Amino acid sequence: MHIIRQRAFARAGLVGNPSDGYFGKTISVVVRDFFAEVVLYPWDELEIVWSQEDRNRFRSIERLAEDVQAHGYYGGVRLVKATIKKFFDYCRGRKIGLAADNFSIRYQTNIPRQVGLAGSSAIIVATLRGLCEFYGVAIDRRAMPSLALSVETEELGIPAGLQDRVAQVYGGATYMDFSKAAAEEVDGYACGRYERLDAGLLPPLYVAYDRSAAEPTEIPHNDLRRRFQIGEPAVLAAMDTFASLAERAREAIVSNDAALLGRLMDENFDMRRSICALAEKHVRMVEAARSVGAAAKFAGSGGAIVGTYADEAMLERMGAAFSAAGLNCEIARLRLGTGDGD
Repeated sequence: MHIIRQRAFARAGLVGNPSDGYFGKTISVVVRDFFAEVVLYPWDELEIVWSQEDRNRFRSIERLAEDVQAHGYYGGVRLVKATIKKFFDYCRGRKIGLAADNFSIRYQTNIPRQVGLAGSSAIIVATLRGLCEFYGVAIDRRAMPSLALSVETEELGIPAGLQDRVAQVYGGATYMDFSKAAAEEVDGYACGRYERLDAGLLPPLYVAYDRSAAEPTEIPHNDLRRRFQIGEPAVLAAMDTFASLAERAREAIVSNDAALLGRLMDENFDMRRSICALAEKHVRMVEAARSVGAAAKFAGSGGAIVGTYADEAMLERMGAAFSAAGLNCEIARLRLGTGDGD
């Protein structure tokens, strides 16, 4: 029996976010310590196997309530199901014949949930990769992030942007230009301009996260989108600034200027803080990391931060600073791959 395994890694936004959904520019990296993995194998019927993430059994009614409070009512199975449907629509719309073979599919993930590390999109991208391998279908790499995005925005009605999916499809470190000038249509999908950067030029990077600080991405983004759509001057100016920071950060990476990259990441957070009402606990994470000399900004929507650091001693001081601030943060050193899809 041929068993297919495909992964997609978590994502951390280095500079530019949250401008990716607002015609901005961003740089993101994958976080190889955390991933979603999908396993497919031939089966008599098409079967989606529930994972331990999609729990239906609880020790008590209190545990059920806590789980719903932290994670909502839906797990990853709906993401897998919606991805299969979108993949079928994609193939049918392009007259790509699919074999009549059925499969069993299951997923697992160790990406901390709802802390801004793109756990949902990782499940979708891994599922798309698995389906492509199973059926022998090739999807243009530029179009695949947009197809992955449509799973959430069109099938499930979840607000989201392209940044996470581009990072997970391209792997390593990716510079993304979502400006109107860079927009193009590929295979029927709207795409930006994406550039793989040499991950070897990046300085040491960390991600720190607090699982108890989980917050659905739509909470901080919904109001920001409304303010952007009505043309609030401060928000429009901030989006231009975020894009400019990403451009400058790209040059800092190419020129191997770690100090400048760290300053730009700090400036990115300061600008975000000036236009958004941020969770106090998330802000404390950034402030604690900065107190020991590290750069720090949100990795995504909140609950996880990313930044540059000097050495192991600084990471140790950072851990102590988190504890002193009453935070239960875990710290991971970023390991970046070099191949496609890393």
